[in-house]
Amino acid sequence: MTPKDRAQKAAQHMWDSDQASQWAGMEIDMVDEGQAALSLTVAPHHTNGHGICHGGIIFMLADSAFAFACNSRNQSTVAQQNSITYIAPGRLGDRLTATAHEVSLTGRSGIYDVRVINQENSVIAEFRGGSRAIRGQLFEEQGDE
Repeated sequence: MTPKDRAQKAAQHMWDSDQASQWAGMEIDMVDEGQAALSLTVAPHHTNGHGICHGGIIFMLADSAFAFACNSRNQSTVAQQNSITYIAPGRLGDRLTATAHEVSLTGRSGIYDVRVINQENSVIAEFRGGSRAIRGQLFEEQGDE
């Protein structure tokens, strides 16, 4: 199995149980080893009292991209810590895309950066996530017993 095949299979297994990302209206655009991109269109139910995309929705999109990137090797992995810097507002109707890439993976700990942009490639937010591998896999691989 190639690393990309493993990443795509891991993503499918996660997606099948990821009710939160689906509920929010996210779509997976791309997954590969150590990277992922997810997107959503800002709908009225994503906006806050200022009429812009709620920061929690932007964080959720970035966090989901982070999750698919750090689980791409079929090793169950969770967030250890995350931070986000909001740069510009997401607006109603914007297509937001969060692209995650692995910065470092040492032992059970990883660091991932996620950039959230809109359809005009304007940066909306920058997110950094720290991951920790835990026991288990997302799916059983051939030869595992």
